[in-house]
Amino acid sequence: MIRPIMKDVLFLGQKSEPATAKDKNIAIDLLDTLQANADRCVGMAANMIGERKRIIVFNVGKTNVVMFNPVIVKKEKPYETEEGCLSLVGERACTRYETIEVEYQDIKMRKQRSKFSGFTAQIIQHECDHLEGIII
Repeated sequence: MIRPIMKDVLFLGQKSEPATAKDKNIAIDLLDTLQANADRCVGMAANMIGERKRIIVFNVGKTNVVMFNPVIVKKEKPYETEEGCLSLVGERACTRYETIEVEYQDIKMRKQRSKFSGFTAQIIQHECDHLEGIII
C-alpha cells in the first residue's frame, strides 16, 4: 500500500525500534511508497511513512533493496555533500563516506553483510540517519 510521506520533524526526530519478521508488511508498504515516488526519491526509511521501525529501502538500478535493522560497521573516505529529502523542503549540507560496510537482515530475516560505495552508500547513510532520528 502506498502511504503518505511523514513531514512531522518531531516524529522524524525519534529513534526507531528494532524490526522483526512481524514488520514485513511495513517493508512492503515502504517498497510500494518508494516505487510511487521513484521520480523524486531513491531511498526511504520506515519513519517516513509513519512507522518507527528500523527498516530502510533503496533503489539500485532497476532493483529495490530492503534492509531490516541495518548497522553501518565500517566507513571510509569522508566527503561533504548536500542532500534533499521527501520529508523536508530544500537541501542541507552533510558529511558522507565513499565506502561503507553494512550488517543487516534481508526481508527473510537472514543476516547479511555487504559493502557499498558511491551514490548507493550515500543513500544508505541518509536512510540509516533517519533510523537514528537524525534529520539532514
